[in-house]
Amino acid sequence: MAEAGRPTGPVDERALGESVTFTSELIRIDTTNRGDGSCRERPAAEYVAERLAEAGLEPALLERTPGRTNVVARIGGTDPSADALLVHGHLDVVPAEAADWTVHPFSGEVRDGVVWGRGAIDMKNMDAMVLAVVRAWARAGVRPRRDIVIAYTADEEASASDGAGFLADRHPELFEGCTEGISESGAFTFHAGPGMPLYPIAAGERGTGWLKLTAEGKAGHGSKVNKANAVSALAAAVARIGAYEWPVRLTPTVRAAIEEIAALHHIRVDAGAPGLDVDELLGKLGPAAALIEPTIRNSTNPTMLEAGYKVNVIPGRATAFVDGRMVPGGEEEFHATLDRLTGPGVEWEFHHREVALESPVDSPTYAKMRAAVELFDPDARVVPYSMSGGTDAKQFSRLGITGYGYSPLKLPVGFDYQALFHGVDERVPVEALHFGVRVLDHFLRGA
Repeated sequence: MAEAGRPTGPVDERALGESVTFTSELIRIDTTNRGDGSCRERPAAEYVAERLAEAGLEPALLERTPGRTNVVARIGGTDPSADALLVHGHLDVVPAEAADWTVHPFSGEVRDGVVWGRGAIDMKNMDAMVLAVVRAWARAGVRPRRDIVIAYTADEEASASDGAGFLADRHPELFEGCTEGISESGAFTFHAGPGMPLYPIAAGERGTGWLKLTAEGKAGHGSKVNKANAVSALAAAVARIGAYEWPVRLTPTVRAAIEEIAALHHIRVDAGAPGLDVDELLGKLGPAAALIEPTIRNSTNPTMLEAGYKVNVIPGRATAFVDGRMVPGGEEEFHATLDRLTGPGVEWEFHHREVALESPVDSPTYAKMRAAVELFDPDARVVPYSMSGGTDAKQFSRLGITGYGYSPLKLPVGFDYQALFHGVDERVPVEALHFGVRVLDHFLRGA
């Protein structure tokens, strides 16, 4: 039954049901990406391609590496003069240890109004909602205003070299006319306090700078004095990097987020004012500070150490890996600071690197995304934010496509959406999927 006062459009009970069924069935297809090349997304790609074909589309299955399959399809719009919109979601998921979970992470179990399993949030839910919307359009004979290119990608949870990177580099013609795109990690309910349901739309991402540090020293016996100990030099550099406090660097998206969220707390602030103590301000914003705090500065977190093979042998080389992230415009500072922190005897290089992104929050598309959420949740307070990590939008930006995080979900109080990304007992409420289908349908038809 349609909600009172809400547009019905082509979304029907079948579409709502399919969003749940597709989420569950995609979760059952184990597409674990351990970053070692062993992942095989092809079964999930064939699943979505079959359902797109049932909706009258002509999906293309594309691979750089056998089994690492991507799916791309285009829906023609009614306005041939309009720019196309990219809607993309990844098919791979991070590993899950079954012993740690309440239910098996690849069961796709639907229990007590919730779909459980790895990918329920990141991001087979969005994959499923898009499928449900497209199939509802086909049944109703509905077309969107602008061309919509749908891409289901491999390898997002690693380097994206078999996924969005491959598509952008080798098949740019499939994205002809696309100027904007939407994907994961935005328009979910963030309960910032009583009566304050925020819906953050991602309009930026920090850049990725995964680093490899290498220290060269003099190998020798563990009982001898060694002034050129590679492990000691590396450990000192890693300690300096881990302890370093990066200075605040506010991007336009983060400034907008600060000002809009502060206003909801009845705090007037100019986020560009010199001398503003941002950390002090965040302390006044309650839970909502969590949307801002990870993106106000660069960061470097040591994650891996490798050295030696025997306790009484000093190795000649030691290596470490650091997860670095850069705010838009912060790359030069990042380079200079790492040169200083590593010090003599330790070299660093990018193990994996991707650009930072910044998208306008005053664009017509952002306004339509906001309006669609507010239509289906009149209590919503839509705000911009920047992601601390990254998505496939980085790769598609090579094609001049501006990216937003927009996978709408209406979540109950106490449901910690962000904690479930890569977490134990990942799950999504059925009603959240229904909300997402309605919002996506309304937005995509008029975008």
